[in-house]
Amino acid sequence: MSAAVTGTSPVPTAPAATTAVVQVRGATKSFGAHTVLHEVDLDVERGTVTVVLGPSGSGKSTLLRSINHLEKLDAGFVSVDGELVGVRVHRGRLHELSERAILRQRARIGFVFQSFNLFPHLTVLDNVVEAPVAALGRDRAEVRAEARTLLERVRLADKAESYPRQLSGGQQQRVAIARALALRPELILFDEPTSALDPELVGEVLAVIKDLAASGTTMIIVTHEVGFAREVADTVVFLDGGRVLEQGPPEQVLTHPRHPRTAAFLSRVR
Repeated sequence: MSAAVTGTSPVPTAPAATTAVVQVRGATKSFGAHTVLHEVDLDVERGTVTVVLGPSGSGKSTLLRSINHLEKLDAGFVSVDGELVGVRVHRGRLHELSERAILRQRARIGFVFQSFNLFPHLTVLDNVVEAPVAALGRDRAEVRAEARTLLERVRLADKAESYPRQLSGGQQQRVAIARALALRPELILFDEPTSALDPELVGEVLAVIKDLAASGTTMIIVTHEVGFAREVADTVVFLDGGRVLEQGPPEQVLTHPRHPRTAAFLSRVR
């Protein structure tokens, strides 16, 4: 029997009818005595880019990781495309899914980490090929052909046979983006994708993400790049102390913030 997920938030019989591809409702998470998410609600529409801003320790990465169940919520729930993530409802309570079922769900949600997480013993091409073959059981030859197309898309076709150690940080992050795309995800999550890069390499990664945004890829991006958020975001979310203090179009949140905490944060990072 799967373990019940404890919490006081309402248990859905099904995610509410909505045009949003991602619904987060009442997301609450604590580490020991420290609550890092306080009943966070968020909707992400299909084909849009949502950028999450906030100071260090505000809960941004925890929120992102909860969307694909890398972090298990104490209360609340996440659904992607109408399906609860990581849990099911049984007899009025939320219960954890099996690890196999959770991995199946994660295959639909791309995740690009700060630190690339490439396999050092595999070539760039094989890093992109591995997940669709291992997680989805797809034909390797077919995936290899698609992987070469994806490497062209992230401007690394000439690096297919190189190893991660032979690449710059910016190139490694672009491989990580191609790897996420190889699973044909409904959604891609980016956790501060430029924070581990030297300043001169940031632009090449942001350019690839801009191309994805222009193509209609649904993305949630945690970043500290306010100028980038202004360029690509459809919605900006400002998180502080584990609470959503403000969300709306970039023009409103970044230029005319309504919450004093948002204004104070932006005055320091512009």
